[in-house]
Amino acid sequence: MRLRHLTIAAALLATLCIPAHAEAARDISRDILPADDGWAAYGSGTTGGSAADDAHVFTVTDRAGLARALDGGSDTPKIIKIAGTIDADTDDDGHHLDCDDYATDGYGLKKYLAAYDPRTWGSARPSGPQEEARQASAAKQAERVTLPVGSNTTIVGLGDSAVLKGANLQVKNAGNVIIRNLDLRDAYDCFPVWQPNTGGLGDWKTSYDNIWLTGATHVWIDHVTASDKGHPDAKEPAYFARNYLRHDGLLDITGASDLVTVSWSRFADHDKAMLIGNSDSATEDRGKLRVTLHHNQFESVVQRAPRVRFGQVHVYDNRYVVPEGSEYRYSLGVSTESGIYAENNAFHTPSHVEVADLVKSWNGTALHQTGTLFNGYPVDLLAVYNAYNSGSERDLTADVGWTPTLHTKIDSAETADREVARGAGAGRIR
Repeated sequence: MRLRHLTIAAALLATLCIPAHAEAARDISRDILPADDGWAAYGSGTTGGSAADDAHVFTVTDRAGLARALDGGSDTPKIIKIAGTIDADTDDDGHHLDCDDYATDGYGLKKYLAAYDPRTWGSARPSGPQEEARQASAAKQAERVTLPVGSNTTIVGLGDSAVLKGANLQVKNAGNVIIRNLDLRDAYDCFPVWQPNTGGLGDWKTSYDNIWLTGATHVWIDHVTASDKGHPDAKEPAYFARNYLRHDGLLDITGASDLVTVSWSRFADHDKAMLIGNSDSATEDRGKLRVTLHHNQFESVVQRAPRVRFGQVHVYDNRYVVPEGSEYRYSLGVSTESGIYAENNAFHTPSHVEVADLVKSWNGTALHQTGTLFNGYPVDLLAVYNAYNSGSERDLTADVGWTPTLHTKIDSAETADREVARGAGAGRIR
């Protein structure tokens, strides 16, 4: 009889597709940032929407539901759980919108290219009917894809397959925000603008980051995956001899944002991954832009992992992977008045990438680094960089003017390399 009961129980479990050893997924929606876990733990810490009452706990499955839950970026404590895949490029009825649906006032890419061809237009900024039509079209897209995140908010993905695609999450002049366990894909700009004089040759400028922090404080971003999945810029055409970029950053932290921790996340398949401080002239950023990056993976990222101006940025226990054949410029960007304190990071690169390529400086003066692994071997990243640039004005000192005190246990680069490879990104919270 006992055997018969066990057989019936097993059959029922198989019918329900539930393994006998299955455990309920841990509810992470009211988690707060642990003490000392990076700069976002400073002072009052980061608690997100953990204090939300039951009326402000939402499970959303589409753009309309997400927009309602965000409540225009209100400061009311709220928890938003994302289930399944949400496409930001949809109308209020859930129908997908493409670039043609946003185009208005006679905008057309062929007409835009003809109007502002440098051979005939010259080096002036675009103006006139086609640029006005581009701006109007861009505004229509922004109404759908830009989603404001207010203070005292937690956004979490449910399970291991929560996806938000096409969206530009903006934490603007807000604080105490948590974003976790979410796959953020393809913040795709339908209407890039031509900037004739950028970089000397001109360039295409796009509008959307997957996550943009500006004037934000006390933000914890954990176990997210951010990428261009769906529309990689590498497959876009070139116009005016410049790649027609459709994406800006994966995560940009600007506008005197402060006290941010980014942990156990994966940034992949992108050009300019993470900008901390957007302008050499933004002196209001002094004393701000304090950011901790730990246990993240930067994979097939061309540059800005991160690039830093002004901020005190602790970069430890991260994993960098440059696949064979992929484009690569640098990882750590040392810019004006920046203070990057890098510890125990591991780099995996193909043969054409050398140690000195990992760092690039624009007006930067200092970089602290210890415990760097390069293709499995310990290297003194600063010494190699300075030897490569010997006698130039780009030599860096090791004194960045501060020492991190807010951090979790700092693992060796070897240990972090293994742990990050299997634990970083959405769907991997244990």
